Amino acid sequence: MEVLYTAEATATGGRKNGHAYSADGAIDVKINPPKEVGGSGEGTNPEQLFAAGYAACFDNALASVARIEKLDPGQTSVTALVALAKHPEGGYLLDVELRVAVPALSRDEAEALVAKAHRRCPYSRATQGNIAVRLTVV
Repeated sequence: MEVLYTAEATATGGRKNGHAYSADGAIDVKINPPKEVGGSGEGTNPEQLFAAGYAACFDNALASVARIEKLDPGQTSVTALVALAKHPEGGYLLDVELRVAVPALSRDEAEALVAKAHRRCPYSRATQGNIAVRLTVV
């Protein structure tokens, strides 16, 4: 495997009163649980960070596949909903829905593009078989 880039981030304090930062200083955030699970809601949480990364990566995969297929999808957008849920055997798990807007294509074309992007996106590949990911064309 030829490595093209390695992101480096450090977290301290875990999910409650934590702190995370990237080596290059681009990310420097306070980590706290959301109010919905008893936290202060101040700062961000791992689910929000994962959602932002997945949405950006998937939108780029859409653009890449559209270029390869010589399609003009218009201004696409991807909204990632990352849910933290209780695992039936104890602990927690993640559940993801990607809501994808492809305004310049028909529904069938958009769904085909989204399916191909899902096979191409590194986040989708990483989550395959590990996290339920639902794709919704909006």
